[in-house]
Parts: sequence; C-alpha cells; structure tokens
Amino acid sequence: MSWLDDLRAVQRNDPAARHVVETLLCHVPLHAIWIHRTAHWLHASLGIPLVPRLLSVLARWWTGIEIHPGARIGRGLFIDHGTGIVIGETAEIGDGCTLFHNVTLGGTGKQSGKRHPTLEDGVYVGTGAVLLGPIRVGRRARIGANSFVFMHDVPADCTAVGNPARIVKLHGERVERELPPTVLPEHSYPIPDGASLGAAPRGRP
Repeated sequence: MSWLDDLRAVQRNDPAARHVVETLLCHVPLHAIWIHRTAHWLHASLGIPLVPRLLSVLARWWTGIEIHPGARIGRGLFIDHGTGIVIGETAEIGDGCTLFHNVTLGGTGKQSGKRHPTLEDGVYVGTGAVLLGPIRVGRRARIGANSFVFMHDVPADCTAVGNPARIVKLHGERVERELPPTVLPEHSYPIPDGASLGAAPRGRP
C-alpha cells in the first residue's frame, strides 16, 4: 500500500521521526504526499476537474510543497523538510525516491504533452536542485544540491552536480563527463532558443 510505504520511508530515513504518532501528526511532507495521492486519484481515476486542484492548493498552504494532481508518484517517496518543492503536472516519480527542500521538477514553457522530468526508482535529489523538461533520471542516480539539469538525461547509478550538471561519478567510479541530451519523440515540442544556460547540445537529435 503506497500510503503505508510513505510512512515507512519517513521512519527509515528521518532520524527525527522517533515515534509513529509524532510522524503522523507533525511530518508535513508526509501530509503533502498523502493529500496528493487523494488529489491524484480524483484527478486521474474520476476525472474531477476542480476539487483536486483545490486539494493541491490546500497542501501548498499547509506544507509549502506544491504538487500538481496530475503528477504520478510511486511508493515510498521521502521528502525531507520539503518547503519550496514544486512538482509539475506530467512529472513521474518512481519508488523509493528522496527529495530535499526547494527541489523543482518543472517544465520549459506552455507546450502540451510530456514536459516534466521522470525519476526512476531510488533517485536522490539534493536541496535546491532544478530539473527541467521531459528528461529521464535513471535508477539510483544522485543529483547534487543546487544542480541544474535542463533537457539532459541522467544515467542510472551516477552522481551529477553543478550548473549545468555534469557526471562526476558513475557506477562508483570517479569520472568527468557531460550529461547525454534528452531524446525527444517526433511529436514533442521544440526546445526554446536561449534556454540552455550553457548546457549543450539542444534540440532534436
């Protein structure tokens, strides 16, 4: 059950979560996740248009975490602190991921379709990291604090840091290399000119 997995993730990852009752009452990132699960069910399963957005506004007011009802979140998401987190409509988060405060999983404009990041299982995203566009972050990858990833995929089992982000560790070995560009499907939107902030290459391969 996803809700129970979320609670277990807090108990497993947060040394301050000393008692389950305290966690249930006081761990507001957990509240944000659970409100989102309700909002997503109403949005995706029942197609209710307004109530899910109102729930997301309530969660943002209560927790400082903004998650669009359309975002898909797997089991056992752990959000530490959480204030300032933004998760866009088409974002997807796998099982056992960790997000710290001020993380953004955002889009790049007003285009329709898939426009937010996908995090595979076990991904760790550090404080203040910004991930933009329909990128894919591979399993167990780690994104360093304040890193910026724009339209570049992140391979599995690697550590990426910096602005723009670069791979500094891959499969446990120290390396220094660029991130691979995101491969966009033919129906996808073009990348806005001048938006890479120095990250290259851009556009459809």
